[in-house]
Amino acid sequence: MYVADSRASTPATASVEGTARPPRAGRYRSTIAPTVLALGTVSLVTDVSSEMVTAVLPLYLVAGLGLSPLGFGLLDGVYNGFSAVVRLVGGHLADRGGGRHKWVAGAGYALSALCKPLLLIAHSLTPIGLILAADRTGKGLRTAPRDALISLSSTPETRGRAFGVHRAMDTAGALLGPLAAFLILRATVDGYDAVFTVSFCVAVLGVLILVLFVPAGGRTEAATSAARPTLRAALGLLSHRDLRRITVCALLLGLATVSDSFVYLLLQRRLGVPDRWFALLPLGTAAAFLLLAVPLGRLADRWGRWRVFLAGHGALLLAYALLLTSWHGSALPYAVLALHGTFYAATDGVLMAAASDSVPEALRSSGLALVQTGQAGARFACSLGFGAAWTLWGDRTALSVSAVALAVCAVYALTLRPFRKAAA
Repeated sequence: MYVADSRASTPATASVEGTARPPRAGRYRSTIAPTVLALGTVSLVTDVSSEMVTAVLPLYLVAGLGLSPLGFGLLDGVYNGFSAVVRLVGGHLADRGGGRHKWVAGAGYALSALCKPLLLIAHSLTPIGLILAADRTGKGLRTAPRDALISLSSTPETRGRAFGVHRAMDTAGALLGPLAAFLILRATVDGYDAVFTVSFCVAVLGVLILVLFVPAGGRTEAATSAARPTLRAALGLLSHRDLRRITVCALLLGLATVSDSFVYLLLQRRLGVPDRWFALLPLGTAAAFLLLAVPLGRLADRWGRWRVFLAGHGALLLAYALLLTSWHGSALPYAVLALHGTFYAATDGVLMAAASDSVPEALRSSGLALVQTGQAGARFACSLGFGAAWTLWGDRTALSVSAVALAVCAVYALTLRPFRKAAA
């Protein structure tokens, strides 16, 4: 019935299908599986939608609705961290369903799309918070199954590159989203309403691409030959040394990772950026992420994922330092945003590639969800803490505390050394 379902499975997805022929040595090591490219297209379109909203949301809430930094920190924490409570659910449902990752991910994409038009009728803290919570619930449902599909469609030697390609396509959407929001704000009278409406239409297109072009996949070999994965078995993955240390690293470093929206607000206040140009600030981060995601993913496969991951946090720490200096040169925003994008390119896909090496196929989605849950929960706490610190002490003091915390957490993570190079 669907285009995706009528396609033959590729050799690169043999571990997903269970019945496909194993790939011949060396033939697919330098190629990217069609599943990865299809999911990348879905993420590209969906990120155009979500980043349109993300680009204008800080200004809409703080300048338009008059929220305090503490109130914005609460909503930003909900927006970025609420998905932590449902990531395990999404991962478990995908594994429990015998490898039906596509349909769990599709439900998440659809839920997020339905939340976009609701922003048109919400004008106070409580309803906006509920809508953002529902939107992040959709993100929580889809993230682990999507990343599991990428992992299962790739070999260990190319997993970092596969995640890098996906994140690059995802970031292309993040680059186009703020640009679209900027153009809509300039061209319309009711700019925010127009942004939310167009965002909904684009999100629906992303869901359609997922349904039509992403292979549904079948049961993994482990799932076919064994009993259904249980939630207890998923949580038991933390008894594995490598995965437990990866999760601890993600959690600790997430506690000191200031959200993107706060970074952009700090830049705006430092440089006096006019409101109409605010939506363009995420473009710098997205451009650096887009350019570096694939090269750093390949570097992680060769040089070591742990090293690249920590180097990315070093770039973020340097961005904080630049924001804390008295330098007001015209190059400051470019330097900060470039370092911000480098941080994401070196950590986002690399973390998932590293975690995949420590999780069996039958519990791949659940294992990745454990790591994502720790990271998302920590960033939720960081948003609340940073918003409160900004309100009480001011933005510079709040950022100084975050920078010190990030340096301490990075040093501790340095002693754990949880990431291994891809298996030969």
